[in-house]
Amino acid sequence: MSQPLSNVQTRDLDAVLHPYAALHKLRETGPTIMASGKGVFIYDTQGNEYIEGMAGLWCAGLGFGNEEMIEAANEQLRSLPYYHQFSGKGTEPAIELAEKLKELSPTPMSKVFYTSSGSEANDTQVKLAWYYNNALGRPKKKKIISRIKAYHGVTLMAASLTGLPNNHIDFDLPFDGILHTDCPHHYRFGQDGESEAEFVSRLASSLEQMIDKEGGDTIAAMIAEPVMGAGGVIVPPSGYFEAIQPILKEHDILLIDDEVINGFGRTGEWFGATSHGMQPDTISAAKQLTSAYAPLGAVMVPDFMMDALEAQSAKIGVFGHGYTYGGHPLGCALGVKAIEIYQRMDICAKVRAITPTFERRLADLSTHPLVGEVRNSGLMAGVEIVADKVTKQSYDPKLGVGAKCAELCQEQGVILRPIGDTIAICPPMIINEDELNLLFDRLQSALNETELWLKKEGLQGS
Repeated sequence: MSQPLSNVQTRDLDAVLHPYAALHKLRETGPTIMASGKGVFIYDTQGNEYIEGMAGLWCAGLGFGNEEMIEAANEQLRSLPYYHQFSGKGTEPAIELAEKLKELSPTPMSKVFYTSSGSEANDTQVKLAWYYNNALGRPKKKKIISRIKAYHGVTLMAASLTGLPNNHIDFDLPFDGILHTDCPHHYRFGQDGESEAEFVSRLASSLEQMIDKEGGDTIAAMIAEPVMGAGGVIVPPSGYFEAIQPILKEHDILLIDDEVINGFGRTGEWFGATSHGMQPDTISAAKQLTSAYAPLGAVMVPDFMMDALEAQSAKIGVFGHGYTYGGHPLGCALGVKAIEIYQRMDICAKVRAITPTFERRLADLSTHPLVGEVRNSGLMAGVEIVADKVTKQSYDPKLGVGAKCAELCQEQGVILRPIGDTIAICPPMIINEDELNLLFDRLQSALNETELWLKKEGLQGS
């Protein structure tokens, strides 16, 4: 299954600038070069097999080598390899996919705007919120609320929305006008003796105080992931969105639903909003939209926003926003096919059926000496490593305990992602019980090896 090593021996393996990598270390170790994949497994050029426990980057929901997806790509490339959506042009795949997205949306939507990625989708959300408020004669209503530990992308605006320090440090971000309210992670940010309900009430009160301080007439929107993915797979407490939405509505603040990671069955529903009591005004989608077989993002907007956008377009003469590859026919054709496959296999029911096994194996891990908390929504989970289970004390970030555990996972034959000292798990949604148990067996072994490494380094009691 693997690519012959001779094909890469003469290439400059250091030619790529790798994102989210420790660049100073990568020069010494070199990258792992992936050659092929089938189902939930991926193979490198050395012939090593791994369970792809992160579905790539939260996105390969149908796994690798799906023949229907490959054939759909070939068919579209033969008929129309590229066209755009500018100046009233369009393609059948873009129209068909927009119809499917509107049908699946958890709230009524009017139009779908296409992008090439989730970052571009969230950039577009901000531009639309600004354009919308200008159309309504509210030029000061422009600030955007995000949350600490949120992840919304890495373009300049999307990275500003992202509430993670490493996305800001020395990039001169975030932009002015971006506000970050509390992270809804009870395990980390709940006060001593505070119930989840009390925690939710406090966060809602904190949000209201922020809005009062800034002025509701200056805030255009709040953006939120139903489950916060790259911030550590943070699942909101019950009632969280139900508590904050009335506050937003009172001040006419749009709620932008970032479904880039959550969408298309991952939480056991078509959208994470449905799983977590969220009623969004607009929606961003990407990743599992095409099962990552081609880049594609989408923004879904409601009637009331479209009315304002059309009125403003009439005033200006044109809606001056768009991307060369937005609505690319290849991506749209693959989005149509992916949704067709998801519907045929009843992906939401499949995820719900295997989630008990997923949760049972997570519960088993929760007893490990290094594990402070496990949390999940459907087939997405975080396993948080701590130095002390009782006090919840974390290890010094400089030790890189999470990164070490992920490295040991890879040695065991499973690829997972360290988010600080949280190990994220997000396998392809086609995973079966045997494969899921194998994933957890390998993670268990890696945790044991991590504990031995800590003891050897004198960082863990014997």
